[in-house]
Amino acid sequence: MDNLAVVIGASGGIGGALMDRLQAAGRTVVGLSRRDMDLTDEDSIARAAGRVARLGTPGLILVATGVLHGPGMQPEKTIRALDADAMARAFAVNAIGPALILKHFLPLLPRDRRAVLAVLSAKVGSIADNRLGGWYSYRASKAALNQVARTAAVELRRTHPRAICVAFHPGTVATPLSDGFAKTGLQVQQPQEAASALLATIDRLDPAQSGAFLDRFGSPIPW
Repeated sequence: MDNLAVVIGASGGIGGALMDRLQAAGRTVVGLSRRDMDLTDEDSIARAAGRVARLGTPGLILVATGVLHGPGMQPEKTIRALDADAMARAFAVNAIGPALILKHFLPLLPRDRRAVLAVLSAKVGSIADNRLGGWYSYRASKAALNQVARTAAVELRRTHPRAICVAFHPGTVATPLSDGFAKTGLQVQQPQEAASALLATIDRLDPAQSGAFLDRFGSPIPW
């Protein structure tokens, strides 16, 4: 891949670890965070893409953004807890924002060689794997993100046949996003562990895998 890499969500736990690993590997890395773009403001996303384009052609773009909880927003245990504003916030950050990132950043990938754009999704976004229920807004918004990535991959094949667009479940990671919600018995990783596994898998991806939903080791997750 080209030397230039972009990490969107660089101020988060996984995003920061991805930046550290890429820089340690000698990559030139552009980190973008809330200071650089607002996921609810398409103009700010377009401006950030323009700044990256002026730096060169990225061979790797990682979208490590997302929201699970915050002021006035908690994972729902029952449908009675649904709140329209909180659900709209989840979709704005977890699905619509990343979709707009793909709109403006996918065209930056090289057309004549291998490149990767990966979005961090979540296994709870799998419809087939949903056996516990709950977490309506987060589940639904991540399922929407998976569909966006899959659809973008189909379109990307027509213009960038060697490029790869995938969605990843990074596992349960010790970050502020999962703080207080990691269940007993789950393997909780440090961000550096998740970043290393993700990057190792990305290095092995083949264009035939574009459009896939994978865990951090590259195993497919059911839709």
